[in-house]
Amino acid sequence: MTDRLALQRLIIWASPAFPTGAFGYSAGLETAIADGRVRNRIQVQEWVRGSLLAGSMRNDAIILGSALGEHEDARAIQGLADLVEALQCASQRLKELHVTGNAFVAAARAWKLELVEDLPSPSPYPVAFGAVCGRSGIGACDAIAAYLTALVQTQVSVAVRLVPIGQTQALEIQSALEGEISRLAEEYAALDLDNLGAISIAADIAAQRHETLETRIFRS
Repeated sequence: MTDRLALQRLIIWASPAFPTGAFGYSAGLETAIADGRVRNRIQVQEWVRGSLLAGSMRNDAIILGSALGEHEDARAIQGLADLVEALQCASQRLKELHVTGNAFVAAARAWKLELVEDLPSPSPYPVAFGAVCGRSGIGACDAIAAYLTALVQTQVSVAVRLVPIGQTQALEIQSALEGEISRLAEEYAALDLDNLGAISIAADIAAQRHETLETRIFRS
């Protein structure tokens, strides 16, 4: 369980207003929209759900849980950072995790320097988020649920701007996925690194093709 003070921190750190710069990245969704693969609310929801169940969000959550559990072991945290680099299918996707993670670390210094001491540089976002949550006494299920909710909000924000879908439809997507996020947070918190893996081939190809997309708004 997460106590009230830790919960306050978690709400702030997972907020879209927290200065990670995540709003500038689409994790390949911009390519899928440009290709006409994602054209409406239902398709946005299924794209995001696929990432939650079998894509980058799943792997990020497992990495986060491991970082939270190993938050006192600098060597283990560095190993997780190296593993995140090895798992990425596209250079822009790796840069996204490094930029947002480094920004998260810089902003978290406003609380206690000890929260970010010995973290790798660069520090991938799920590794940094998990380690800092662990050092703050935040439970794994709560941290993963908050992190996944923030990622879903970012993806939905991309769709609002590019599909486009309206704010009501955006909220409907978040409402439809909240129960699944809660269930997956418990499931992923119980998994270890041996359970890493993804089959989101379309999303991986979209992330790779974004690097050569002729007209683009987002950085990944």
